[in-house]
Amino acid sequence: MDIIQVKQDLVPLEKKLDEIRGSLDLEEKERRVAELEEIMSQPTFWDDQDKAQKTIDETNALKSSVDTYHKLNGQLEDIEVLTGLAEEENDDDMLKEALEGVKQLKLDLEAFELELLLSEEYDRNSAILELHPGAGGTESQDWASMLLRMYTRWAESKGYKVETLDYLPGDEAGVKSVTLLVKGHNAFGFLKAERGVHRLVRISPFDASGRRHTSFVSCHVMPELDDDIDIDIRTEDLKIDTYRASGAGGQHVNTTDSAVRITHEPTGVVVTCQSERSQIKNRERAMKILKGRLYERQLEEQQKELNEIKGEQKDIAWGSQIRSYVFHPYSMVKDHRTNMETGNVQAVMDGELDPFIESYLRSRLD
Repeated sequence: MDIIQVKQDLVPLEKKLDEIRGSLDLEEKERRVAELEEIMSQPTFWDDQDKAQKTIDETNALKSSVDTYHKLNGQLEDIEVLTGLAEEENDDDMLKEALEGVKQLKLDLEAFELELLLSEEYDRNSAILELHPGAGGTESQDWASMLLRMYTRWAESKGYKVETLDYLPGDEAGVKSVTLLVKGHNAFGFLKAERGVHRLVRISPFDASGRRHTSFVSCHVMPELDDDIDIDIRTEDLKIDTYRASGAGGQHVNTTDSAVRITHEPTGVVVTCQSERSQIKNRERAMKILKGRLYERQLEEQQKELNEIKGEQKDIAWGSQIRSYVFHPYSMVKDHRTNMETGNVQAVMDGELDPFIESYLRSRLD
């Protein structure tokens, strides 16, 4: 093993850490943390609980960035010391440990860089993800079930908890619609990159003639919003229906009308929830989904206005896919917003979405 190679590998990592330090404005963040901690130590701090909670949230967010930077810088210093000792003592075991440290630091730096891209409101929230197949019957419903597996795999790889809020199975295979709650820090920040129409091109296993089919599934992603978030929903605008829940294979079938469907009549937005046995709990969850959907509509309207100001004529309607997954006549997954692509379709379907998510987040900074 070459000590020179280890030293060379450390150079770009040192440079990247310096760049991160500059972009973080570390000294200002540390000053602000000290200021907030002084406020939190005051005996009157909890007099206004809403204000107090916002102060705590700001402090935790700042400390997270500052502490992570110092941890990464400490990793770099440890590797440099270890490399120096390995060179002095000609110790292969130390050198091997230094090499492992370099690999880990690279991964940790990439993860931190990606997290720093999440600076928009609600990026740190959990996410509500909905999949809706387009026209095409069984073929598109099967495509929805494949995407469901892909997102579940991705979430599990991140350590997120996935809950199924609503699930409507397909007639022969796949799903007609599904709503997931992906719980965890920054889940919405990452998954917002997946909003849009996903297109599949393959030889259909449901076509006896072996013809090539194109299928579409729409993916909606909303933040899970707290009860105190101000999204204007008037009670008189809501139509609330209850019905008997159903599940794939006869599982979780209720004997009471516990499932809830809420229609927001001014917008026509319909949300459903049947994950709980309690009608009250399903109603609470359905209201959270509705808040997220209305927030998503606000974002779309803002983006549409921005595009009009810029003179852009992008059609964001159904059919303008954000990503294509081609299984035949060749293998490729391509994101049409960033031109990010890979030939390893199976890896993507197994949940390896980070390259697409990262390229999307970086493109929004341009």
